[in-house]
Amino acid sequence: MARMTDKEAFALDDYVTNNEITLGPNGSGWLSQREIRISGLSNITINYLLTKAKAVNKSPVQIIDELVSEKIAASV
Repeated sequence: MARMTDKEAFALDDYVTNNEITLGPNGSGWLSQREIRISGLSNITINYLLTKAKAVNKSPVQIIDELVSEKIAASV
């Protein structure tokens, strides 16, 4: 594996320092999608969560939390 040059390392450090790095908080990132798929949800549920999360700029976990909270509030 090739190593980074000092110039490349400084450029990467500068980029990471000056930019917010996220793992796809709206569900669009590869890691976010993989995490949902690992949890054993159906494809329909995964597609709904990712679409809804992207539309409202939230994570899929936040969408699930809201749905469960609404269900609990409706049953009380």
